[in-house]
Amino acid sequence: MKISTKGRYGLMLLVDLAQQGSDSPISLKSIAERQKLSEHYLEQLIAPLRNAGFVRSIRGAYGGYVLAKNPQDIVVKDIILTLEGPITIVDEDFDDGLHALWARLRKAITDVLEDVTLQDLVEMRIGDEHGFMFYI
Repeated sequence: MKISTKGRYGLMLLVDLAQQGSDSPISLKSIAERQKLSEHYLEQLIAPLRNAGFVRSIRGAYGGYVLAKNPQDIVVKDIILTLEGPITIVDEDFDDGLHALWARLRKAITDVLEDVTLQDLVEMRIGDEHGFMFYI
């Protein structure tokens, strides 16, 4: 399984919101500048994150986005499933006699993603060239 830029940038967006706190809305432009990401790309990611209940939008001159839940209540697995779809290792209809191995591998990945919250990512952030490098 390869996590695409949708999953990675979506996590970066949410971690950034979590780090900024929930006091005031944060614009996508400021997140894009801080994380050195395309604002246009973040605009594409915010809709599914909002629809899934991770963020809410605030309209107006000082509008932007805030987390809709506490960071410790947002599980990374749910974010990845929202942005990437189901976790797969190999095509399900591919029968190579190793189904049990692929099922164990998928479960291990799912278990790790299920065990890590957005708050954990905030605490694990150590900073690389993009401001993010996680050790999970």
